[in-house]
Amino acid sequence: MSVLEIRGAGLRRGQRELWAGLDLKVEPGEFIAVLGPSGSGKTTLLRSILGLQPLSEGSIEVEGSPVRRGNRRIGYIPQHRPFAPDTGMRARDVVALGVQGTRFGPPVPRRGDRERIDSVLSAVGAEHYANRRVGELSGGEQQRLRVGQALVDSPSLLLCDEPLSSLDLANQQGVIEIIDRQRREHKAGVLFVTHDINPIMGKVDRILYLARGRFMLGTPDEVLQSRVLTDLYGAPVFVLRAGDRLVVVGVPDADAHDHGGDE
Repeated sequence: MSVLEIRGAGLRRGQRELWAGLDLKVEPGEFIAVLGPSGSGKTTLLRSILGLQPLSEGSIEVEGSPVRRGNRRIGYIPQHRPFAPDTGMRARDVVALGVQGTRFGPPVPRRGDRERIDSVLSAVGAEHYANRRVGELSGGEQQRLRVGQALVDSPSLLLCDEPLSSLDLANQQGVIEIIDRQRREHKAGVLFVTHDINPIMGKVDRILYLARGRFMLGTPDEVLQSRVLTDLYGAPVFVLRAGDRLVVVGVPDADAHDHGGDE
C-alpha cells in the first residue's frame, strides 16, 4: 500500500489557483523533493496532508485512510526556528512532547516512555546533551531534537518543511542522514520541501515541482531541465551545472537560486 495517495487535488486561495489536478503516490521508502518558487503552495500541500488545510477538490489518503489532524503515522519536521535563550525545557523534554503531547490533560509519564525518549535521543545523536536547556543549544542541536520529536512513533510518512534552513553544512548533512536512515530502515516515505535540491540530490527518487498553478513530477533528470522548467513557467528558465551542483536561473519574480525559490 502507498503511504500517501493524492488524487485530483486542487487548492485555491480566493481567485488564485495554487495547483489543480495533482495526482501523487508516495511508496514506502520513497524520497520525494518538493520544489518551486515562493507562493507556489509547497507548505500548503504539507498542511493539507496534515489535515490542517481543506482541499478545494480531490482527496488525500495516508495508508488508505482519509487525512485527519493528529495522525500519529505522520511525522512532521518544521523549519529551524531558534528557541528563546531563556527557554526552560531540557532537550529530552522536546522529544518527550512527541511521546506525550497528544494526550488529554497534563502529560503523565507511562511505563516505557523514558526508554523510548532515550532511544530517539541516541538515534539523532543528542544523548550527550539530553539534560541541557534547549535555549543553550546550537541551531543544529535544536533541529536534531525536532527531528527526534517527529520520529518517536516510527511514522510511515515524514513531512519535512525546509528542515535544513539556517543550518550550516555539517548540521545539514547530519539531519539529512537521520531522515534518510529512517526511510531506509523503517521504509518511511519522505516528502521534503526545500529551497536547495543540492544537499539531498543523492537521496531523491523523484521531484514534484510546483509553479504558476502547474506542476511537474518525475526523476531529477526528467524535471531539472531547461526545456521542462521553461514550459512550466512559460518563460525562459535555465538549469546550469556547476560541478556537482545545479543552479536554476531566470525564474520569473524570483532571484537566481539553487532550485527556483522557496515558500
